[in-house]
Amino acid sequence: MSTYELYAVKYATMQDRRRRDNFLAADPHDDAPMPIDYFVWAAVSPERTVVIDTGFEAADAESRGRTLLRTVTDGLAAIGIEAGAVEDVIVTHLHYDHIGGHAQFPAARFHLQEREMRFATGPHMCAAAMNHAFTADHVSAMVHRVFEGRVAFHDGDRELAPGLTVHHVGGHTMGLQIVRVRTRRGWVVVASDASHFYENMEAVSPFPIVYNVGDMIRGYDRLKELAETPRHIVPGHDPLVLARYPAPSAGLEGIAVRLDVEPSAG
Repeated sequence: MSTYELYAVKYATMQDRRRRDNFLAADPHDDAPMPIDYFVWAAVSPERTVVIDTGFEAADAESRGRTLLRTVTDGLAAIGIEAGAVEDVIVTHLHYDHIGGHAQFPAARFHLQEREMRFATGPHMCAAAMNHAFTADHVSAMVHRVFEGRVAFHDGDRELAPGLTVHHVGGHTMGLQIVRVRTRRGWVVVASDASHFYENMEAVSPFPIVYNVGDMIRGYDRLKELAETPRHIVPGHDPLVLARYPAPSAGLEGIAVRLDVEPSAG
């Protein structure tokens, strides 16, 4: 079975965020700082390179008040990956911060859960409570990719390659999927938005952007089932990821980390 090097690459941040923004049942008066970081991930073996999610670009950063630190293309280039040559991109879900950089991958086929496309193009999008984390242009662009033959739809769990599988969990969105990667330290699970922060899953305290709370909570159990240990689960937006894992090389501190090695803390 293939063994992958696994990377997280930070491309954006939002420093002016509070704890009350990150938990469904938070005290509305909890004003303690709790910044959020934005990542894409890459699984690399001698046979293939697979990127997980595409980030967002400058227009979304400006309209949504996020700080874009670097393009995803530049972030991946820092670890030796040419975005324009990547052939497979796993899209965990269609929120703006996970699909907004799709144009940076002109050669890619996008792997998406069927029900996520139904969700993003169906009646749920008539309500602002459901559609506010989507950008219509991103969704319509992905429809164009379907007609170009560049979208591979999956229904539930699927092995994309030896040592690399996707698993539907839902919760945050109808079609959210997580990614299980075989590494030298065992099976690591990229949670994406199945758990934004370590604390969401560890305290069973859901993030407030949610399609189905019950599915989100069950998703925490699914993460533990698929990962080698709880230390093998990587949340989607937690700044602690950069603190717990080492940079691939000198000069990449704060930009990228290796997830296929043991974390130093936590």
